[in-house]
Amino acid sequence: MAILRAEGLCKTYKDVQALDNVSFEFSKGILSFLGPSGCGKTTLLRCIAGLEVPDAGSIYIDDKLQTSISKAVLIPPYSREIGFVFQNYALWPHMTVYKNVAFGLNLRKLPADEIRKKVESALDLVGLPNLGQRYPSQLSGGQQQRVALARSIVMEPRLILLDEPLSNLDAKLREEMRVELKKLIKKVGISALYVTHDQEEAFVISDSVIVMERGNILQYATPDEIYNRPADQFVASFIGRSVLVDGKMIKVEGDRCQVTVPEFNHATLVCHPQSGITPGESCKVVIRTSEIKLSSQRFDHIDNVLEGFMISRDYRGGFTDHRLQVGSKEIVVTSHKLCPMINVDDDGGKIFLHIDKSAISLIVDHGESAQRQAGT
Repeated sequence: MAILRAEGLCKTYKDVQALDNVSFEFSKGILSFLGPSGCGKTTLLRCIAGLEVPDAGSIYIDDKLQTSISKAVLIPPYSREIGFVFQNYALWPHMTVYKNVAFGLNLRKLPADEIRKKVESALDLVGLPNLGQRYPSQLSGGQQQRVALARSIVMEPRLILLDEPLSNLDAKLREEMRVELKKLIKKVGISALYVTHDQEEAFVISDSVIVMERGNILQYATPDEIYNRPADQFVASFIGRSVLVDGKMIKVEGDRCQVTVPEFNHATLVCHPQSGITPGESCKVVIRTSEIKLSSQRFDHIDNVLEGFMISRDYRGGFTDHRLQVGSKEIVVTSHKLCPMINVDDDGGKIFLHIDKSAISLIVDHGESAQRQAGT
């Protein structure tokens, strides 16, 4: 049984379509809504929480109807058996950590001893067992985030919603906290919806990811599938470091298919077959540039070797971005400092690229985004 089901959600703000007939199901684990600012991910989360009212559609939690515009049903947020962690944590500044966590339990009028046990258990779970008498202003950003999480899980919700909860942390702490956050959610044993615009964060935390753009779901899949088999041009350009070029399918032979790329001086690339593409059909060729090998010497490989010229190199500490001209296309290939560096004395030198066929995926060029609304 799906813990969450959304059907035909629509929401418009003036002339902006924030949600455009969004439907999906979610069973368990951690699901992230991923996309750029303004794509509708936070609006979707707030509709699920009951903080926003959609213009149309229905929302079910545990098969119980929570929102239905056609049936005039709108269960208030406090009755939805969900937890919500806001971007700014929304802690009461005049209350201690203990009172912040106990706030919802007090509204339920539970016995004092039961409240104390639940609060202490929640604080111990998030690693703050001795900070109950401090105030939010006396805590670090990471500690405040943990208090906000404790306040949600102490209510024992079936589902917890997190709206970019790590965005206020510095880069290093953010990397540490996303791992800890995933561990905590798994340890508590509840399911979670997580909003972020950071693809790396979504991939680390999530069991599955919904990629959104302009109020639409473009792909709903595991992080691995989204990275290796993007279903849409926007997904391919948004996820990872990749280059998109126009191609035309030539032929398919067993586990190999050939596609010609005009922008690469009409070079022929070999990749794994893609369902839905037939010889003679136009497509988009997605190449993950982080998986391209570079050399100043010609590769011995027969397939997928391109020739280009070095434009410039940008040093980024442990990585170097190589800007290359291949045919009429400029691409950027990133190399780790421990990888063999190409031996080019100056810019403008000839460069050879080898692209493994596993680093190439194809998208049928229908001229429109394919909306993927699979369930987990």
